[in-house]
Amino acid sequence: MSSFVVNNVAGESGRKLPQYIAGLAASGGALAAGTFLGWTSPAEIPLVRDSEYGFTITTEQFSWVGSMANLGAALMCFPIGILMKLIGRKWAMLSMVLPLVLGWALIIWASNVAMLMVGRFFLGIGGGAFCIAAPTYTAEIAQSSIRGTLGTFFQLLVTVGILFVYGVGAAVNVQVLSIICGVIPIAFGLIFFFMPESPHYYVEKNRYDDASKSLKWLRGSRYDERAEIEELKADDAKMREEKITFVQGFQQKSTIRALIISLGLMFFQQLSGINAVIFYTNSIFESANTGLNSTDATIIVGSIQVAATLLSTFIVDKAGRRLLLITSDFFMAVSTILLAIYFQLKQSDPAQVANLGWLPILAVCLFIAMFSIGFGPVPWLMVGELFANNVKAYASPLAGVFNWLLAFLVTKIFASLVDALGSAGVFWLFSGFSLLGTVFVFFIVPETKGISLQEIQQLLGAEKASAEPANSGHNNPAFDENKTEAQ
Repeated sequence: MSSFVVNNVAGESGRKLPQYIAGLAASGGALAAGTFLGWTSPAEIPLVRDSEYGFTITTEQFSWVGSMANLGAALMCFPIGILMKLIGRKWAMLSMVLPLVLGWALIIWASNVAMLMVGRFFLGIGGGAFCIAAPTYTAEIAQSSIRGTLGTFFQLLVTVGILFVYGVGAAVNVQVLSIICGVIPIAFGLIFFFMPESPHYYVEKNRYDDASKSLKWLRGSRYDERAEIEELKADDAKMREEKITFVQGFQQKSTIRALIISLGLMFFQQLSGINAVIFYTNSIFESANTGLNSTDATIIVGSIQVAATLLSTFIVDKAGRRLLLITSDFFMAVSTILLAIYFQLKQSDPAQVANLGWLPILAVCLFIAMFSIGFGPVPWLMVGELFANNVKAYASPLAGVFNWLLAFLVTKIFASLVDALGSAGVFWLFSGFSLLGTVFVFFIVPETKGISLQEIQQLLGAEKASAEPANSGHNNPAFDENKTEAQ
């Protein structure tokens, strides 16, 4: 049987290929997000040093231009959750084409710094929305066996977008680059318009015929969707019977655990030192006398990000989320320890590192690869998996807000940290966070590969312990109490 075919419980074959197509189309929003995340790198020198736009931009002003996207993203995380419940996952994402196009338009025709800042803010609104909506959509349309792969498409397309901007930005001026970037969300809208709505949303709205049509599109016309529809209806009925309030939703055992896991993953993602490593990439490559300029260095880093994230898409449903996270964080700690040692030696006596230029390059490449294979894509993937439908509109955005605000704070205080602790001290600090993150994943984060979204809720404690999914494979001390109760 083809690798693009799976079997459902009724014995009819269901196709994987349409799910890959829909998941990839939804992640087109991530490509758009990647372009504005990477835009600051090729734009800084032309705008700050060369005044390419015809007006003066200071380094401090440009730092705010970059950071405004983080604030816009944080602001939009909660509204997009509500919007997904009101008009559906599909139309919520399609509506984000407007702020993305508006943001690029303001940047393309900017006549002052304020227009650049407002434009970046609108880009953040669109990007922040996609960080919540796209993982939710892909988690809901995918069968359990490929949900992890589809979930990593988001981070993969983000890295592709960043690399795309690095490459194009090396060849054209900032305005032309911005015009090209502005076309991407329009292309996303034209493609995603033809994708189906999430069957979960249709069941929530009692539109069962539409849910069946959606599943037929996603699984193939020969797929017997009745069992899956009944499972979704039963899950929805249970949520309706509970009729919990907003506060009660956050008092559920499953929601509390899901919040601890998702917020913890976002915390350790941002405190891993990813921003510091990227910040130092150019100076590290230059100090190693490689002959590479800053553009070459950023393209190399971007290529490593894409390659490692692509590898993650192939192995996440085989190796599992926990193994990727633990491996990722441990080797990020090793990388930042190597960088800390290098900078400490360089500070005490530069002659000691005269022949060690290869060491920081190795550490940077290892760090970027390990981040991209684990702590880059997996936290966003798991946010789409962990929360029940009755709290997803509020809980998932909370994780998104937390991530974007942390990104903003880390970016803004990074220079102050370097002044206070020195380069070596900053990397020692980040290595400590990465080691703590490894411990956090080992004891707190469950394995979710190969089990349905309903079974994940059982694992987190939403269902009776006797409903523990067979062979969930979480192998996690923090969740062993469920097993004990079930015996």
